[in-house]
Amino acid sequence: MWEELGIAFALLLVIEGIMPFLNPSGWRKTLRTVSEMDDKDLRIIGFLSMAIGVIVLYIIH
Repeated sequence: MWEELGIAFALLLVIEGIMPFLNPSGWRKTLRTVSEMDDKDLRIIGFLSMAIGVIVLYIIH
């Protein structure tokens, strides 16, 4: 299990690093926009992201 968790973490880092590598100014603009959002909107986005992730994992597994 620890090996799969390490692989998942490594893939997360790779995926998270794609946008700042390819488009640093766009990434900075996106972060600025996100930092100005309300907490409620961020919670909704976070929940939807988690729900989609769970659904994808369920479908794959």
